[in-house]
Amino acid sequence: MRFGISTHLYHHQRLTGDHLRELGAQGFDAIELFATRIHFDYHDPAAIEGLAGWLREHRLSVHSIHAPIVERHVDGQWIGPLSLAAPDEAARTRAVRETAAALEVARRLPVGFLVVHLGYPDANLPPGAENSLRAATRSLSEIAALAAPAGVRVAVEVIPNRLSTPEALVRLLEDELDLPEAGICLDFGHASLMGDLVDAIETVSGLLATTHVHDNRGREDDHLPPFEGASDWDAALMALQKVGYEGRLLFEVAGADAPADVLGRTRAARARFEALLGT
Repeated sequence: MRFGISTHLYHHQRLTGDHLRELGAQGFDAIELFATRIHFDYHDPAAIEGLAGWLREHRLSVHSIHAPIVERHVDGQWIGPLSLAAPDEAARTRAVRETAAALEVARRLPVGFLVVHLGYPDANLPPGAENSLRAATRSLSEIAALAAPAGVRVAVEVIPNRLSTPEALVRLLEDELDLPEAGICLDFGHASLMGDLVDAIETVSGLLATTHVHDNRGREDDHLPPFEGASDWDAALMALQKVGYEGRLLFEVAGADAPADVLGRTRAARARFEALLGT
């Protein structure tokens, strides 16, 4: 099994070459780039060229880009949310436009996946806002058309809202949309909060494209390293092997207080995964 890690670990900081050096030094060879402009300004060609140099220097690749979901993320607060499921057409179009801008990275660097949210998680739904299935399907079709020429596969993330349960995403991709290249990003932490993680793995198995791996204590979306929360990782890894998943396990952990410490604990969790998987 291959592994990777999201720059979500440093989401509260401007991404630098030192961050990528730290990731490479801990044995990771692939990243997910979290596209929030205060973290990485995907609108800036010079920033993209700088990223390309850091990747070469530290022998890393970009497994995936996480499409923009907010303008800023400060002290756990979402500021300027971007929703692909916004019923307001101007707001929806703005979110699509920012996603298209983030795809500029994939026009300069090899990228495997674009991970997208369909709307807000219920816990982050602003007052008076809603998640529209009609808006979400339109956005997803538009984004898939933009991603295809860049050689990028769209992966819709399991998040805690009615549009993005494992069952709802399977219905959307198999029955309601003609997007044969699109798949699902199974977020293990979200799936655990929403129900049974093993059931989620089995439900999305036919469309499972990539993953977000993190833990929680069963109440909040904590983004802890695995084995630090309530998830049953033995059962989850066994289920992944059973369904034949051979893609990356991409750690999406939070490190606002002490990213170096969280990174070390994530490396230890990766070693436990390798032992359990026999790799």
